[in-house]
Amino acid sequence: MAGFTPLANQGMLNRVLTNVIVTNYPQLSVTAPFMSKSLAVLTFEGTAVDQIGTATGLVNSPVPYIMAQVVVNLLRSQPIAAAYFAQWQAKAVLGPIVVYPDSTVLGPFSLVNCSLTEIDPGAFDGQDPSCKATIKGIYYLNAALWSTTVA
Repeated sequence: MAGFTPLANQGMLNRVLTNVIVTNYPQLSVTAPFMSKSLAVLTFEGTAVDQIGTATGLVNSPVPYIMAQVVVNLLRSQPIAAAYFAQWQAKAVLGPIVVYPDSTVLGPFSLVNCSLTEIDPGAFDGQDPSCKATIKGIYYLNAALWSTTVA
């Protein structure tokens, strides 16, 4: 196999790099010391290209955005959890956020039109300090669609 190197450096993950910045509500921005061991989980919903069937094949239709979700695993033992609950009760629409992962190789990920859609305070059993705050928004992709040249 061309380019195969059995001793390739595998890199490193640094969990303290993980943080979520809530641009319009800086009091909701959270860094690793205020999150449980799971930190933050970013997922995308949908596909980057819709493939539309035709009589003899398909037509590709790249999408300009997909839905994104970040679950922030807040420490229930910290005031940040109460701040999220207060924001959820007062105004759940947050605006833009930026998610920084545990590696400098990926990200940061900018999401827009975000809302605090769910809060799960977790089990009150003294065993798991996680309070899960779910934020959903839009992640833009296929940026070349906006160029003036047609592919």
